Amino acid sequence: MTKGNLQISRRALLALGGAAIMAPALGAGRLMAQDVIKMAGIYTVPVEQQWVSRIHIAAEAAKAAGAVDYTYTENVANTDYPRVMREYCEAGVKLIVGEIFGAEAEAREVCAEYPDVAFLLGSSFMPDAAANPNLAVFDNYIQDASYLSGIIAGAMTTTGKIGMVGGFPIPEVNRLMNAFMAGVRETKPDATFQVSFIGSWFDPPKAKETAFAMIDAGADLLYAERFGVADAAKERGILAIGNVIDTQADYPDTVVASALWHFEPTLNAAIAAIQGGTFAADNYGVYSYMKAGGCSLAPLGTFEGKVPEAATRLVAERQAAIMDGSFTVAVDDSEPKSS
Repeated sequence: MTKGNLQISRRALLALGGAAIMAPALGAGRLMAQDVIKMAGIYTVPVEQQWVSRIHIAAEAAKAAGAVDYTYTENVANTDYPRVMREYCEAGVKLIVGEIFGAEAEAREVCAEYPDVAFLLGSSFMPDAAANPNLAVFDNYIQDASYLSGIIAGAMTTTGKIGMVGGFPIPEVNRLMNAFMAGVRETKPDATFQVSFIGSWFDPPKAKETAFAMIDAGADLLYAERFGVADAAKERGILAIGNVIDTQADYPDTVVASALWHFEPTLNAAIAAIQGGTFAADNYGVYSYMKAGGCSLAPLGTFEGKVPEAATRLVAERQAAIMDGSFTVAVDDSEPKSS
C-alpha cells in the first residue's frame, strides 16, 4: 500500500501483531522528566465525534491530574494538518497527539523536523524508527469489545438482518466491523448483513438516511459505527449497538450495548515515557486491547435482564478467555461486505 512516499505492505504490518517496535529513546537532554508536559491535540473533526472524544477526555483527565498543560485545535483539514503541527512545535509544545490517517507522509516529515517533540499520532502504519524516532503511533484496536457486542446483537435480532453503517472502509473501521460480525455469528449463525460506508467521519444526517434505507430493506438491528445511526433506529423503533462511546443514556430503549474505547492507557504510557526520558518510536496500539484496559463492553444498563441469559453467559466466558489469553479475537482489516 502506498501513501505519499510511504510504501508498506499492510499484511506485513499485521504480521507484526501487537508487539511494540523498539527504537532508541529521545536523548536525555531533550525530553526529560518534567512536572507538567506542554501538550497539544490536533483533530480533523469536532472533539465530540466518537473517536476523537476518547482522546480528548483522556487528555482532559491528564490535565486535571496535573500531568499536562493541554490545549487543542479541532476541525483541522488534512491539508492544514502539517501547518498546525509546526505552529504548535514552534510554540514550545513537547507532546502532540492526533490522527494523521489523511496526511501520513506530510505529517511524518514534520515529525522529522522537530526531533525534540514527542508525537503520539493515530496512524494506519507502524512507526519508522530510522526516519522518525520521536513518532509513536496508535489505533483503536478494540476488536475484543466489538466481538462481545456482536454476541449480544446476534441474540437480540429477531430477523437476523443487521445493518452496518461505517465512515470509511479503512482498517481502523474494518477490523471493528469484522469482529462484530464474528460475534453475531456466535449466537445467530445465519445472520445477514447490509454494509455501507458514508465517506465521512462526521455526517450524522447522511448516516441516518443510510440507516433508514437499511431498515426499509428489512434490518431490525443496526451497528452504529457513526453518529446518526442510533437516531434512525430510535425513530423506527428498532435496536442498535454502539461503538467507541456509550450512548445508552441518550437512547435508553435503543442502544443495547456498546464497544468502548479507553484512550487513558495509551496516553498515560506516553506521558510516563516522556517523564522517564524513554519516549521512542513504538506501537502504542497495544494499549487499546482489552487486556491492557484499552477497551471494554459497556454495561447493559436499561437492557439488563432483557438479553438472553445464554448470550450474557457466553459474553462472560469469552471475556474471561480474552483476559487470560486463551481466546484471541482476530484482527481482520479487510473490507467487510454485505452478505
